[in-house]
Formats: sequence, structure tokens, C-alpha cells
Amino acid sequence: MNLGLSTYSLLDAIKTGEMNVLDVVTWIADNGGEHMEIVPYGFSLVDNLELADQVRDKAKEVGIELSNYSMPANFVLDTEAAFEAEVVRVKKHVDLLDRMGMKHMRHDVTAFTLPPEKMTIAHFEKSLPQIIEGSRRIADYAAKFGITTTIENHGVAVQHSDRVQRVLEAVDRPNFKTILDIGNFMCVDEDSIVGVKKNLPYASLVHFKDFYFRAFDADPGGGKWFRTSNGNYLRGAIVGQGDIDIRKIMKLVKDSGYDGYLTLEFEGMEECKEACKIGMDNIRRFWEEA
Repeated sequence: MNLGLSTYSLLDAIKTGEMNVLDVVTWIADNGGEHMEIVPYGFSLVDNLELADQVRDKAKEVGIELSNYSMPANFVLDTEAAFEAEVVRVKKHVDLLDRMGMKHMRHDVTAFTLPPEKMTIAHFEKSLPQIIEGSRRIADYAAKFGITTTIENHGVAVQHSDRVQRVLEAVDRPNFKTILDIGNFMCVDEDSIVGVKKNLPYASLVHFKDFYFRAFDADPGGGKWFRTSNGNYLRGAIVGQGDIDIRKIMKLVKDSGYDGYLTLEFEGMEECKEACKIGMDNIRRFWEEA
């Protein structure tokens, strides 16, 4: 079991200036993590190569791996020129990974925030040619560097397990896989256990997160609640303390023979460092119990 943390999990501390990305590298190593996923929010590396080199070198110094790089991308655009510009932009991030010695990345394929009319299966099918072409272009470019590219069940348009599989099979590249986020299925009202069982065979990396769930007609009041695609309420939780059956999912992952990275992703209301430490301890314990 190879346990690590996404930089996104400590975003609150990064945003307040309490930590920078180099501090995050050290914190992960000091708290038993074995790898770090880079999510460039609160900092940027692609236009700050000096910092990128420092992150690479700091990770080597403290003895953790740089497991994955996750970035936004959108191939569903109105003009060919805009599409080509987006492909060029994402390729620059592939170049960054090669510089840093990293071999795994996630890119989105549509805008993250979509109006209801663009969440439909009809809009997904209409957008599929651009999604496929963009993903193939990036996968083929990354293959030259030995880099695996992925989509995640993330961003509403391609968040359902079936839609993820549709894209994977249509792109049809050996280095194009999926990051399996056990919680994100809930954002489109798909049961996490069902989504995990369906997409685990395609996964090259697994995200562990947790959510509190409340039905559409049970407004929970204030806090970091957001709505699912069908109007239910979700809020990030410390892994192991929310409403997802983490133990059952951990057993599914372990019994499948998966032996890649397990990455904690925290986005709740609790103080982020304490929440991440508890979550990492829980993941390790649940793995041992599975």
C-alpha cells in the first residue's frame, strides 16, 4: 500500500500563507505519507520552473514520490483555434511533468462548472468527438515521455462511471486510463460502491475522500455544502467519518489486486492538517483491516 496526499487537501493552509507547496512536501513526509499529488491551486509550476525544480528536489530530499499531477482542461470549445490552443496549453504541462520526472497526470476534458442543460447525456454525446480528439492528442504526446494520462470521474459532464468508460474505450490508448475517485460519483448521484466496482478495473490511481450526504429536501443549513446534479446536498468530510462506506470500498480495492497509489483528498470544513492526519491514519488502518 502506497499512501499519499493531494496538495489540494492542504489548500486552506496554502491560501492563508501558513504553508507553501514546499512545506506541503515536508509535511507529507513528516506525517507518514509516501507520495504527493500536485494540484496547482494556490501556486503554479508550469510558469515557475524554478519552483518546479525545487519541488522535485525537495521530494527527493525527504524521500517521497511525486505520484500525479492534476489540472483543469476543456476540449469542448466553440472554435477550432480555441481547441488547438487548449491542446498546446495542456502539452506544456506534459513537458513540465517530464522535467520533474513524473509519469502520471490527470486532465479534465470539459469545463468544470456547467449549466444544467450541459449536464445531460445528449450534450455529452454531442461533445464526445472533441473530448476523444483532445484526449488522444495529449495521450499520444505524453506517450513519448512514458507518461500515463488520465481522466477522473470529475466535473459533472464525465463523472458517471458509464461516461468515464465511454471515453476510455473511445480514446483507446494504452497510456490513457482513469483516476478513480471514490467520492466523486456522489456529485452526480451515483452510489460510490457501484461506481467503484464498475471502474476499478480501469484505474491507474485511486483517490480516497469522504462526504456527508443530505437529501434534496433536507437543507442542512450553513457550511461548505454544495448541491449534486439532482439537487441533493454534499459536504466534504474527514475520510472515515462521513457517509461513504469506506471500509467496504477499501476491501473492494484491496481484493481487486490493485497495488498503485492511494491518495487522500480532503475538502471539508475541519482544520486541514489535523483532518489530513486523521484521514491518512484511517486509510492505513482500513487497509490493514480489509
